[in-house]
Amino acid sequence: MEKEQLNIAVTGLNNTDNPGPGIPVIRGLRESDKIDPRIIGLAYENLEPGIYMKGLVDKTYQIPYPKIGSDIFLERIKYINDKEKLDVIIPNLDAELYTFIKAEKELSGLGIHTFLPTLEQFEERSKSNLYEFGQKYGIKVPFSKSVTSFLDIKNLVHEFDFPVLVKGKFYDAYLAYNLEQVIGYYNKLSSKWGLPVIVQEFIRGTEVNVVALGDGEGETIAAVPMRKQYITDKGKAWGGITIQDENLLKITRDLIRKTKWRGAMELEIIKTSGGQYYLIEINPRIPAWVYLAVAAGQNIPEALVLLALGRKLKPFNSYEVGKMFIRYSYDMIGDISQFEQLSMNGEL
Repeated sequence: MEKEQLNIAVTGLNNTDNPGPGIPVIRGLRESDKIDPRIIGLAYENLEPGIYMKGLVDKTYQIPYPKIGSDIFLERIKYINDKEKLDVIIPNLDAELYTFIKAEKELSGLGIHTFLPTLEQFEERSKSNLYEFGQKYGIKVPFSKSVTSFLDIKNLVHEFDFPVLVKGKFYDAYLAYNLEQVIGYYNKLSSKWGLPVIVQEFIRGTEVNVVALGDGEGETIAAVPMRKQYITDKGKAWGGITIQDENLLKITRDLIRKTKWRGAMELEIIKTSGGQYYLIEINPRIPAWVYLAVAAGQNIPEALVLLALGRKLKPFNSYEVGKMFIRYSYDMIGDISQFEQLSMNGEL
C-alpha cells in the first residue's frame, strides 16, 4: 500500500532528564506503514536535543512561548505554514495545549488539522478540578485542594494527614512531610508554573499508567497500560513494562466513553495493596513513554494523525505484554554553526 505523504509539525523536542513526548511521537510516525511524514520540529529553546538528532526532524523552526501572547504565537505558526504547508500539528506540552485548543478553528482555516480535547474536557480534568472530576465520573481520586496563599497552607493541617503531594499547575510534584516543606515547595512551584499549587492526599501503592486515544465519540481507539520500573527524582519513568490489567483497561474505556474524550491522554493511577485504583492525574496529551505502546503494537501517533484528518479507525484489539523500555543518555556531537543558524534565523 502506498503511504500518504504528510507534513506534520511536532513540539516537545526537549529530550532531557525531563523528556518531552516529541521524539517518541516522531519515532512512531517514522515507523508508520500508512504515513510518509515530513517532520517539522517546533522548538521553544535552541538547545532542545531533538533539533539535532539525525534522521528524525527534517526542518526545525523556533517558536515563542504561548505566554507572550496568542496573537504573536499564532503569527509564527502562520509563517511556518506558509513555507511548509502543514497538514497536522501535534502539540505535546501541557503549557501550550490551551492556546492550540482555542486556536483550533483558526488553524483549521489554514488547512492545519489537530486532534485535541475540547476546552471543557481540558479544564475539567485539570489538577485543581480532579477531585470533583472523579466524583462526577465515578472514579476514586485522592482528596486534593488548590492552594493560592500561605493562609491556605496553614489550614492544611485540619484537612490532610502527612505526607502530602505538592503539585505544580502543569508539571512537577514533591512529597512533603510537614508544613515547612509544603511552604518551600509552594514557593518553588508557584514561581515556576504559577497558581494554583495543588496539595493532594498521598496514596501508598504501585504507580501504573495508561496511554490511550479516544475518538471524541466515546470509542477507545488505543489503550496500553504499563508499570514504571525506574523513576527519576523528577518522578519521570526511566524504565517501564507493559502489563496485563483488565481493571486498568476498563477504567480507561469507561472514562473515555463517559467523557467522549477526544485525543490522546495519559492516566496516572496508584494501585494499592488492597487492589484499589486511585486516579492521581490525567495528562491531556501523548506521554513521553508512548514509543513503548508503538513497540507493543499500538501506533498511537499514527492513529492520532489519521483521526485528525477525519479518518474512521477501528480500535486496536491487542498489545504485547512484557514489552519493556529503558531510557539512556547519549552525547551527540554537533557544530556551533547549527546553533548559530537557529539562534539568528529561527530555522534550521
